[in-house]
Amino acid sequence: MDTLQVVCGLCDWSGQLLFYQTHLEQCHKQYVCSFCSSIFDSQLLLNEHEENACPKKPVYCCLKEFGCKEQMLRSELKTHYLTEEHGRSLTACVVEIQKMQSSTDVDMKTEASSSAFETSTKASLATELNENDDTMEEVFKVLGLFSAGARSVREELQRLAQEEAQMNRAVEETEKNYSSIRTSTEDSKNMLSAIQTNLTVLREDLLMLNTRFEEQQVTSNDGILIWKITGVSTKFNDARSERQTSIYSPPFRSSPSGYLMRARLYLFGDGNARRTHISLFFVLLRGQHDSILPFPFNPKVTFCLYDQTPAKAHIVESFRPDPKSNSFQQPRSDMNIASGIPRFAPLKVIEDSDTPYVKNDTMFIKVIVDFENIPKVVVPFAAKLNPGLPTHIQHRLIQREIEQRAQAAKPTNLISTDNKIETNKS
Repeated sequence: MDTLQVVCGLCDWSGQLLFYQTHLEQCHKQYVCSFCSSIFDSQLLLNEHEENACPKKPVYCCLKEFGCKEQMLRSELKTHYLTEEHGRSLTACVVEIQKMQSSTDVDMKTEASSSAFETSTKASLATELNENDDTMEEVFKVLGLFSAGARSVREELQRLAQEEAQMNRAVEETEKNYSSIRTSTEDSKNMLSAIQTNLTVLREDLLMLNTRFEEQQVTSNDGILIWKITGVSTKFNDARSERQTSIYSPPFRSSPSGYLMRARLYLFGDGNARRTHISLFFVLLRGQHDSILPFPFNPKVTFCLYDQTPAKAHIVESFRPDPKSNSFQQPRSDMNIASGIPRFAPLKVIEDSDTPYVKNDTMFIKVIVDFENIPKVVVPFAAKLNPGLPTHIQHRLIQREIEQRAQAAKPTNLISTDNKIETNKS
């Protein structure tokens, strides 16, 4: 193995392996920097590194004689050059140089000075400048850095000045635009004000037309309304999702010149009855003849949900208006607050698939305003009357039913007494 021929990886030497270690020790001895531990192949490279390049070698500022006496690492010099202390030292150095130049000029211009004195002065000045050559070189380097920084600052200031000029022009344009926009805004406000006034007039006209339209859509003039409600499933889902919680019936009257009324239905319930019952209410509308009608409104109101099968198991509920409630006073707006029966019927009567109250997605509700004070026991009979009969026949049948019930309610003992009297007379 020792006789193998090898080539040095650091130079052109070649020879046997036996002598390679000796070659390395003689020609390639490693020198380590005592400050940063860098390795060099020669003492010359190490010395040059420590003197000029080692970043971890402690050094003094080049302006040590002018006040910068702090020792620091070479890598920290650039940071030190930006400190306030170095700035003061640099200022002192520049002042000293100016003094030296001034004194030199004065000495050269003074005719009274002797040539020997002049020569000695120049010599001493040259000696002093030669001694401080390295210091001056460092000073000039620092001055170069400051000059570059000042140049950058100057360029930045010029750029900022240009931007400021552009911004000033933009502000002027914005002010001009703002002035035109403000004028346009004022014109728009005036136009909007005029439009608002026109809208108010149009709204009043629309309300008047709507009132007239509703009055023309009155379906009944005898206080009885049969309300046909189609699309029950869709309306029920709308009520459950709160897209439209209630629906209104067409308006109807108690007579051609009587009260104007309508019903309001909550298919998914209202208030405490929500999610459990159907809520059905009665609403007074503002009519053309209200000023000659008596108020508060006091006739009994009956609701009837039709069973659409032969069983005719209608759901019938009645209520009598509260004379103290605002719902039954003379309407001051388009309609009063609805009032009626929150728990009119359980929700299952329309939720069940085989319910008799909804057929072909349609249900019927009858509203009866009772001006004749029909007895409570006769109300179910009145609700079950054939709605196809003329109104006067329905009233006649109701009256006959009342009379028959009154006749049946007479005491039987009076009849028996009369029979006894007739027997005695005979």
